[in-house]
Amino acid sequence: MDFTHLLRPANFDEMTGQEHLTARDAPLRVLCEKEALGHSFFYGPAGVGKTSLARVIAKTMQLPFYEFNATSLKVEQLRKIFEQYKNALQKPLIFIDEVHRLSKNQQEVLLPVMENNSVLIIGASTENPFYSLTSAIRSRSMLFELKSISHAGLEKLLLRALDKTNIVLEEDAKAYLTASSGGDARAMLKLLEFAANINETVSLELLQSLRPNALQAGSSEDGVHYDLASALIKSIRGSDADAAIYYLARLIAGGESADFIARRLVILASEDVGNANPQALTLATSCLTSVSKIGYPEARIILAQAVIYLCASPKSNCAYLAINKALKSVKEGNITEIPKNITNSNENYLYPHDFGGYVEQNYLAKPMHFVELKEIGYEKKMKEWINIIKDSSK
Repeated sequence: MDFTHLLRPANFDEMTGQEHLTARDAPLRVLCEKEALGHSFFYGPAGVGKTSLARVIAKTMQLPFYEFNATSLKVEQLRKIFEQYKNALQKPLIFIDEVHRLSKNQQEVLLPVMENNSVLIIGASTENPFYSLTSAIRSRSMLFELKSISHAGLEKLLLRALDKTNIVLEEDAKAYLTASSGGDARAMLKLLEFAANINETVSLELLQSLRPNALQAGSSEDGVHYDLASALIKSIRGSDADAAIYYLARLIAGGESADFIARRLVILASEDVGNANPQALTLATSCLTSVSKIGYPEARIILAQAVIYLCASPKSNCAYLAINKALKSVKEGNITEIPKNITNSNENYLYPHDFGGYVEQNYLAKPMHFVELKEIGYEKKMKEWINIIKDSSK
């Protein structure tokens, strides 16, 4: 039995987990129901309903639906559809998955029909396609983000699956199904499908034999998951290695993926350690690369090493504060001209290497101050070095 097709939503109300797009007053749904939706691109994690949403849109707008994958899409296939509907009263919806893999040539073929609206183009990707699409495509379309499905959303979907089958799911198996699927509805349903093909009574042991570790974020409750992750980060920030290792163990034992933990460590290495110990970011990034290739159980050792190192590192949030302060300034309209001496014209530019490494000149049209280096760790040395070279030039 294919649960993915059995539970595919037929309308917006049957969609699970994307209420910001599918609620009755959500802009995307309103546009669809008014048959006014334009070319759109969806992005978000795997198994959260991108294809299902495209199908619901086609049904709501009563459009013929054509589904392609960018990895195997041929330009001739598109041109045949364009020709078929050239003079038709009804336009088709062309859905392209993995849209970030579209070649430049394929994107150029889409431009004329996107311009004259003879077809409706919807693309989907697990990556933000903004950077892979040409500016011409982007200017003719809208971008919508789909999010991981919550624990409650997965439970709701799981109950629907059980209502439609004779499967008996033990309570601890139910918790593991939702916790270990990392917000991926398709992964959850596939695991249930495989287990049910072995035995109609699905136990925790059976599920763990098929999926020993979580796909992404894993915990039996959304709140517990975020509380444990928060406790780990705050313990590292507070330099309490014992507490940090304890919460790391809780996350691992709860089925949390090594990748998820390592990504948080990389963020912390920059946000909370920063240039007080620049090596921390390098080690955390190496940890992320290593655990993605090695996996559990050995990944636990790599994570523990990184956690202890980050706990023992001096802490500075200088970079975090500086970029936030600068972004706030820009968003508030503090936009100044770039001094001519540092534009491409090089007008009156002073080359620092000709002056022993530093020379005083204007880099901002008016004085602005965002960076406050702290008297801690390597950042103290950086502050001293900047002061020395500025003083020596005088």
